[in-house]
Amino acid sequence: MPSPLARQRRCFLLSRIFHTELGLGLAQAAVVSLTAILVAILASRRGARLQREIPLALLRGLMQILLIGALLAMLLRGPWWTAIPLLTGMVLMAASIVHRRARAIPGAYALSLACLLTGAGVVITVMTLLGIIAPDIKMLVPVGSMVIAQNMNIQSLFLNRFLGELRSHTGEIESALALGSSPDTAVSPYLQAAFHASLIPAVDNLRSLGIVWVPGIMAGMVLSGSSPVYAALYQFVVLGMIFTSGGLSCLMATYLAPRRVFTPYQQLRIRD
Repeated sequence: MPSPLARQRRCFLLSRIFHTELGLGLAQAAVVSLTAILVAILASRRGARLQREIPLALLRGLMQILLIGALLAMLLRGPWWTAIPLLTGMVLMAASIVHRRARAIPGAYALSLACLLTGAGVVITVMTLLGIIAPDIKMLVPVGSMVIAQNMNIQSLFLNRFLGELRSHTGEIESALALGSSPDTAVSPYLQAAFHASLIPAVDNLRSLGIVWVPGIMAGMVLSGSSPVYAALYQFVVLGMIFTSGGLSCLMATYLAPRRVFTPYQQLRIRD
């Protein structure tokens, strides 16, 4: 069976110019990065302000994925428990990224870390103990990293939307407090709106599974020789874990976040 590189050479321009997998991969990454930067420049004309953030994010993402690839190459033959420090580092980094999106919330890093551990940490641990995720670094790291990454995205959406709701409804919240409502009651509608909005991507992924997109794990399992039916079922399981993890994180955030946006005297810290 011809290699993926050999198959690409039959019809694609880059694969005819670059004759090694490394060279082809670098060229593909460069083309995708340039197109992303072009879109960021165009978006900046509509006020998106992405022209500085996107190049740094692309460079950082490339360096990080290359580093993880090198680490995995060294650890693939190691015992399963070597995945634990890798996943722990991912959780800590994910919490740091969420913190940058929610700096206005006091203690945002501790908040995001607690929510990540509640969501991604609990789901990965329980699913591994039940045997749904094989105790093998080849499965633990890819599946665990997907759960952590999507959990991070859901948390970022939740906290960003929650902050936006607070800033947009400062007057209503302070009026409710003045009338005797508790802080939890005053922000409850805005927590609900943030909770719902943050889970929309995960729900849409479940709804569109197999119709709009065929995710990478399923395709990889089929190409590696697994039954297409089992691969489809396992992909569904992974997306279910992502939704469960994100839901648990947001649920935890609904209890922790309100305490951080009010002073001990029940005054709103976040203002428009």
